[in-house]
Amino acid sequence: MSDPVPRFVARRPGAEQHETAPARLGRRQSAEFGALAPLVSDAAVTDVFVNGPDRLWTDRGGGLKREPSRGLDEASIRELAVHLIALGGRHIDEATPCVDVRLHEGIRVHAVLPPISTSGTLLSIRLPRVDRLGLSDLDRAGFFSRVTLDRVAGLVARRENLLITGAGGSGKTTFLAALLSSASRDDRIIAIEDVAELQVAHPHFVSLEARQANLEGAGRLGLERLVREALRMRPDRLVLGECRGAEIRELLAALNTGHDGGAGTLHANSLVDVPARIEALGALARMSPTAIARQTVSAIGRVLHLERGTDARRLAQMGRFELDARDRLRMVEMTDA
Repeated sequence: MSDPVPRFVARRPGAEQHETAPARLGRRQSAEFGALAPLVSDAAVTDVFVNGPDRLWTDRGGGLKREPSRGLDEASIRELAVHLIALGGRHIDEATPCVDVRLHEGIRVHAVLPPISTSGTLLSIRLPRVDRLGLSDLDRAGFFSRVTLDRVAGLVARRENLLITGAGGSGKTTFLAALLSSASRDDRIIAIEDVAELQVAHPHFVSLEARQANLEGAGRLGLERLVREALRMRPDRLVLGECRGAEIRELLAALNTGHDGGAGTLHANSLVDVPARIEALGALARMSPTAIARQTVSAIGRVLHLERGTDARRLAQMGRFELDARDRLRMVEMTDA
């Protein structure tokens, strides 16, 4: 699951900013979330987690905080989960107990039913920012304190293929959206996502979303297929919201055949972990370590690694891929311009 949209600006201790934040949703849309409506409509809340009856948590940018239970019991949580998943056009039941959907305003809902969850029905609701952040907004928040904005803007202008990495909640999706928003207005950007989350302020941004199989097991459209479909749509910049499986083969192949200016995100806890993650995904695509290494070095120009601090997220490191003496992938950190 891709990471939630974070708050990049540090909060003053004790500041109750969520009390004056504008509502995220209208009354009718908020009502769809039942007892969770006040939390979901609060523009300061980035995440709502229901871990079973009497275990409700939220994040307002300063870490997880426990909330009053709001009278939720197992039956009402399960009913809400089924309802929200149905709103997203998917189904959840004992045969498909784990489902991820996108609702209006870019809200993402993930639900897990027992017995997969041993503590009752689980709900994870990830909420986008009401306002869309650009690169200048991130810069003012200190996001580019280690790697300068000028260096990053230069990569976009030169149409380098970029891989954004970081741990969960480090801000990969927010950063990628800001990068794409800064691209030339004439560029046609096509993004492929498992669940559409990117909110890009660009006049020619198109998003394709994967689809799970229906109740009869038919109709599935996976990321690998969508990458191939996107190539038929004449993209100037091809984007994969998150590399998590065999679709990396199609992405690297596309970026190696003249589709420059592309981007993707990858979950990795450190910059030095990225080559191993790439190799693992290549194995899922039945590519040898040598094959995935050569394809990656040729396709990806720079790796931008994000870190999540206690009060802010930041671009911590920049790196590039190289081949070692055994034709295996390795990472080189770039410390100068």
